[in-house]
Amino acid sequence: MGTVCFKGDDVLLIQRGTKPLQGQWSLPGGRIERGEHADVAALRELKEETGITARIVTLVDVVDAIFRSRQSGDVTRHYLLFDYAAVWISGEPNAGDDAAHAEWMSPSRLNQLDLWEETRRIIHAARLAITQPN
Repeated sequence: MGTVCFKGDDVLLIQRGTKPLQGQWSLPGGRIERGEHADVAALRELKEETGITARIVTLVDVVDAIFRSRQSGDVTRHYLLFDYAAVWISGEPNAGDDAAHAEWMSPSRLNQLDLWEETRRIIHAARLAITQPN
């Protein structure tokens, strides 16, 4: 589960503190627990990794994250990422759980970061979903 959380124009990102993406910027998120609804898991992971409380607006997309071995090219991990758009309710970014850092990113700062293209696409789609609801 992942959450694209907005506070005004800023989006909340974390810097991963553990593998497989240690040191890289990404959306807050993590695993769903047994019996947990996906949207509840997204908000729980957001709170655990960043200290932020938010309100889910909509499911943005489901993304395949496929990792391959550098040596053989074989698939080593395959995750399905359910990404939700959300709006900030309370809290200040404070890295927790497996996040090394959490920070609100302005659109101009976001453009300067080396992000996975799928992350950029999801942020853009989430921004549209929040600013232009059906």
